[in-house]
Amino acid sequence: MQKLGLIRRFTAALAATTAVAIVFAGQAAADPVQVDWNTAVRNLRAAAAGNPAAEQAVDRLMASGGQVTTAEQVVLPAQPFQMPAQSDIGRGGGPGAYGTGLALGVDGFRIGFFGGPGTIAPNQGGARLEAMWFNLSNGRSGIALLNEHNNAPMDTTIRTHAINTGGGMIVAAVYGNLWHRWPVPVSDANPDGYQYQLGTISTPSFGAVYN
Repeated sequence: MQKLGLIRRFTAALAATTAVAIVFAGQAAADPVQVDWNTAVRNLRAAAAGNPAAEQAVDRLMASGGQVTTAEQVVLPAQPFQMPAQSDIGRGGGPGAYGTGLALGVDGFRIGFFGGPGTIAPNQGGARLEAMWFNLSNGRSGIALLNEHNNAPMDTTIRTHAINTGGGMIVAAVYGNLWHRWPVPVSDANPDGYQYQLGTISTPSFGAVYN
């Protein structure tokens, strides 16, 4: 019953936005497409088969009672996922809302993540943030590592390599963990002038986007 409630919230969120229709990389989304969320989540679970971390992420997503919020445009040419992630550190004030997955259309189709406290640390050793995806239009699926990030103030996302999903509507979820950092006074505990914190996603960011 809890899974059914989440699926209904997905459907309501999609109806509220009349499907994903954000323009990115000079390419406009096609006419609005209705998504069968039962099929979408089932296919995403199949795409995760054989990867325990991915399977557990989908199971947590399906069991979650979190609210799906209406997607909003952001400054980047991006499509934000409709359901934000939750994590053990939230945005720095304790467990809670953490950030959101993104579909980015710059230099190919990529899945990214934006959020958390401070900025994304340049060294992600010991962390692993991944995205699982399924193309509802052609049946392609996969899991990709988010490991591309420039250590510059304007780069507020971490991204996958360009993914050959093919065109159409894609459902995806971002899960795993990510290092963040923010400036603090230099000390023995913080010799480089930064405080670091690892965020672990408890409920994946999930959404439907258009390539």
